[in-house]
Amino acid sequence: MTHTNEESPGLFESSGTGLRTNEAHSARMYDYLLGGKDNYPADQEAAEAAMAAFPTLRTAARENRAFLGRAVRYVVEEAGIRQFLDIGSGLPTAHNVHQVAQRHDPEARVVYVDNDPIVLAHGRALLSTDARTTVIETDIRDPRSIIEHPETRALIDFSEPVAVLAVAILHFISDEENPGALVAQLREALAPGSVLVLSHATAEISPETALGVQAAYRAQGVPLTLRDQAAFTELFAGFDLVEPGIQVVSDWRATVPESERPSHAEVSWYGGIGRLA
Repeated sequence: MTHTNEESPGLFESSGTGLRTNEAHSARMYDYLLGGKDNYPADQEAAEAAMAAFPTLRTAARENRAFLGRAVRYVVEEAGIRQFLDIGSGLPTAHNVHQVAQRHDPEARVVYVDNDPIVLAHGRALLSTDARTTVIETDIRDPRSIIEHPETRALIDFSEPVAVLAVAILHFISDEENPGALVAQLREALAPGSVLVLSHATAEISPETALGVQAAYRAQGVPLTLRDQAAFTELFAGFDLVEPGIQVVSDWRATVPESERPSHAEVSWYGGIGRLA
């Protein structure tokens, strides 16, 4: 059951916690698109407005989530990395990064990062019994605060390879905020052999519907900047792209036949992995 104003009128808005549940937030909108329970009327209304412009947005969100799972399996099974920094992690849902990673290696360590206090609250409750996983409240706009956070340092050894995940987050960073420079700051902290996992919405495949989503998000106060494949590829500067390179997320190392996948226009989301030499 999703939250309603009747269930908790003004509870978070007046509590001094800064949760601002009367304003749409990208993490809670994504939770709603995935069928989650931790969202509020403002998030639901904003997501519904976006789906009015792009009816397959739920399909896109699910395909992006599936890409994340395949990427984590690549990191553990092929790259041999056991420590993860998941930035813009969003609310806990099925098949979280730590669950996928620890299924392959119980010793895998994960630091979740998000700027929504609700994510922090739910994440800490979920992870309270897992000493190898934590969640911190900070922002990708301040990479140093992520890298130097005491809880990050307690779990992540930056002298060894790390998997940095920024899945479905950089499209909420404007050109003026320079997402490439933010990624570069993260890269500078990483040891050789580390990997970068990114996904990003685009208007390149289906311009009219995707730009409608962008307008709907922005109308609700949620910044959204769509980028083409060339701009997305530039975010991997300093990394070597892992095969098969940049693809629509539903195609990246797909595990289902092409005939059973949604069309590229239904997804409009690029994904890829880069490895630091």
